[in-house]
Amino acid sequence: MTQPLDVVALIGSLRRDSLTKRLVFGLIEVAPRSMHIEIVPLAELSMYNEDLEDQPPPSWIDLRARIQCAAAVLIATPEYNRSVPAVLKNALDVGSRPYGKNVWAGKPAAVVSASPGAMGAFGANHHLRQALTYLDMPTMQQPEAYIGGVDKMVDENGHFIKDSARQFCTTVMDEFERWILRFVNRPAP
Repeated sequence: MTQPLDVVALIGSLRRDSLTKRLVFGLIEVAPRSMHIEIVPLAELSMYNEDLEDQPPPSWIDLRARIQCAAAVLIATPEYNRSVPAVLKNALDVGSRPYGKNVWAGKPAAVVSASPGAMGAFGANHHLRQALTYLDMPTMQQPEAYIGGVDKMVDENGHFIKDSARQFCTTVMDEFERWILRFVNRPAP
C-alpha cells in the first residue's frame, strides 16, 4: 500500500468562525482518499524579519520543516482589500527565506478563494497566484476555484449544505490530486 499524498493546507483567515476554514474542512471531506491533508496553523507564526535569521523563531523553523516534507500545498484565502491577508503573505515570506532556501520551490499548489460576496475573492486568488509564480510553485490552473456565497454553502462544521458546492469542490480536489501526481513520482491510485 502506498503512503497517502501529504498535503499541507494554509488558511488565510485567523477568525475563529472563519468561512474560509469551514470551506477547507469541506474540501478535506471530499478530497480523494489518497490525500492526507493537514491544516498548518498560521496564527502563531512570527512576522518575517531578516534580522532574526541568525536565530530564527521556532515558528519559522516548524513551518519551513513542515512545508519541506509536504508533497503539495492547498491554499485557501479570503480577500482583504483586493489582496491576500497579511498572515498568508507572511507565511509565504517566511518559507521563501533566507535567500536560496525557498521551501515552496517545486511544490504543486492549488488556490481556493472564498467570500460571502458574489466574486468569490477573485482579486485575492489572482494576487496570490502572482506570488506563487515567483516562488516557483506550479499552481493548478483549472478548475478555477472562486467560491462566492460561501456562507450559504458550508455549515459551521464545514459540511456542504448545497450539493452543487459539494460536487464542484469534489471536482476541484480530484483535479488537485491529478495535478500533484504530475509532480511526484508515484502511480495514480
